[in-house]
Amino acid sequence: MEKKKNIVELTGVIAGDEWTKAIHDAYDKNKKNIKMDGFRPGKVPFDMFVKRNGVESLFLDAADLVISKAYIEALDEANIIPVAEPKVDIKEVTEEKIEFIFKVVTKPELKINKYKDLKVKKDELKVTDEEINHEIEHLLEHYAELVIKDGKVEKGDIVIIDYIGTVDGKEFEGGKAENYSLVIGSNTFIPGFEDQLIGMDKEETKDIKVTFPEDYHADDLKGRDAVFKVTVHEIKTKEARKLDEEFFEDLGMEGVNSEETLKKSIKEHLEGHKKTDIENKFVEELMDKISKNTEVDIPEEMVEEEIDRLVHRAEENLKYQGISLDLYYQFTKTTKEDMRKQLEPEAFKNVMYRLILEEVMKLEDIKVTDEDVENEIKKIMDEFKVTREDIEKEYGSLDNLKYDLQVRKTFERLSELNEVK
Repeated sequence: MEKKKNIVELTGVIAGDEWTKAIHDAYDKNKKNIKMDGFRPGKVPFDMFVKRNGVESLFLDAADLVISKAYIEALDEANIIPVAEPKVDIKEVTEEKIEFIFKVVTKPELKINKYKDLKVKKDELKVTDEEINHEIEHLLEHYAELVIKDGKVEKGDIVIIDYIGTVDGKEFEGGKAENYSLVIGSNTFIPGFEDQLIGMDKEETKDIKVTFPEDYHADDLKGRDAVFKVTVHEIKTKEARKLDEEFFEDLGMEGVNSEETLKKSIKEHLEGHKKTDIENKFVEELMDKISKNTEVDIPEEMVEEEIDRLVHRAEENLKYQGISLDLYYQFTKTTKEDMRKQLEPEAFKNVMYRLILEEVMKLEDIKVTDEDVENEIKKIMDEFKVTREDIEKEYGSLDNLKYDLQVRKTFERLSELNEVK
């Protein structure tokens, strides 16, 4: 075992009958695709295959079959815990044995010079009447009813239109629609389009002249002048709601049946959000202060793995919007490398904070018992009406839930040690 800075080189060897079996297993795995004159596919004898192709042709697949076992054995023998995926080199491979070199990234040494009495102050939890009234106005706007309007199109109206767009007298792809609903002032269309609809009457037809922006997504339309023939079929406007019985019924909020109960519910909702925001801000300020009092040389492999995780999270979030990563790169005119570079500061911070928390866990002797885990499982089951299996699936394993609880306990302890009272 050779150790460099946060890198341990471990040797793993598979030899004798175990390596011979791996070679034969590699052959069995691929034999259905092996073709040779005089034999049906998948029926070529091992010896005949080796005679023609050489046993060396099976080494790579055989190595894949044994590499995980060799790695685990090497880790057990060296009694070390990796913090990132290893790099693997094949040092030697023959018909008798295969020898690997695993470059294992280990946890860096970390020294926290100060993590107590940092005097971090939490913001005051306060919800104003203005904030409550703003939320009420938002609800009234959201539940406003659309009514058919007589008269001309005004800003804020919803119009139902047909349109046909042309450039140099020719229609272009995506430039035509029927019964399209458009909010005037939403800036959904090309600049100038919506403004020119203002003042039109129902069933009026008008030529709208616009110019596509230079950064428009379709290359053949960038900066081009266009004419849209638009017909307004219907004009609608929003009718303001009142805080009456019908409105409270439409809201469908449990226990809300008056202005008083609505304000109380909104206040509780805002307090919940603000409390979370205050806690998050407090934790961020606290961890930032501790990190500035911490000495550590973080291996780039740990940061790269965290970037991988953040990219995967971004990809999953985009999937919910029906967008792939490749499409995202096209829309934003960026590359995979651009995204990884952009995520690097966040990844470095995440790794730094995780290392700090794990060190504080040791310094403060913060532990989580099996009873703590069981109580948390029961709490989650009761609150969210899920099964134990659902919880294990969400966390991946109960060990992850246990670690999550340990992190929460650590934050609670850090809060006790640092908050300005």
